[in-house]
Amino acid sequence: MIRHGATAHPTWRIESGGHSAKAAVMDVFLSGNPGAAAFRVKRYPFYLLNRLVSRYNSIIDARLRAIGLDIPSWRVLMILGEKSPRGARDIAEAAVINLSTMTRIIQRMAAAELITAAPSREDARVTLVALAPAGKAQLKKARQVTAPIYEHLVTGLAPDEFEQLIVLLGRLHDNLEPLAT
Repeated sequence: MIRHGATAHPTWRIESGGHSAKAAVMDVFLSGNPGAAAFRVKRYPFYLLNRLVSRYNSIIDARLRAIGLDIPSWRVLMILGEKSPRGARDIAEAAVINLSTMTRIIQRMAAAELITAAPSREDARVTLVALAPAGKAQLKKARQVTAPIYEHLVTGLAPDEFEQLIVLLGRLHDNLEPLAT
C-alpha cells in the first residue's frame, strides 16, 4: 500500500502487505534528483524516458527499414498525415528535429517523390510541404508496420492510465518550457 505524506515534497510510505513494521520511507523526488545523495538512476524520469524511446526506436527502425523508410522520414509522413500541407518549420517543431536537419530530410524526401515542397504563395520565406501520392502510399505501409508495436506497448493500460500518462508527460514538458532558451 502507498500512502502520501503531507510535506512540501511528498514522502511516500511504502508498506509491504499492510505491515507497517517493515515500512520504508522514501522521498520520491530526492530519489530522482541527480543532485541528491539518495539519487537512483532507475528513479530518474529522463533515464526511464530515454530507455523507453531508445527501445521503441530500435524496434520500429527495423520495421520501417523493411519498407524503405527511416525514423525521421516516418515522422514527417506521420505529421503530414495529420495535416498537409504544412510549413517546414512547423514540421521540424512537431518532429523535434532542428530546422537545418529537417530541411535536408525534406530535400531527400522530395527527391524520392514522397513529398512536395514549394514556397508559400502568402510568404515566400515559408516552404510548404505536402504529401505526394507515393508518400501517402508509404504512410499507409508505415502505419501498418508500426501500429502493432503501439498496440503491444499500451497493452494492459486502462484508458484512464493512458490519459494520465499523456497529461503527466505534457506537464513535465510544460515545466521545462521556462528553462528552454
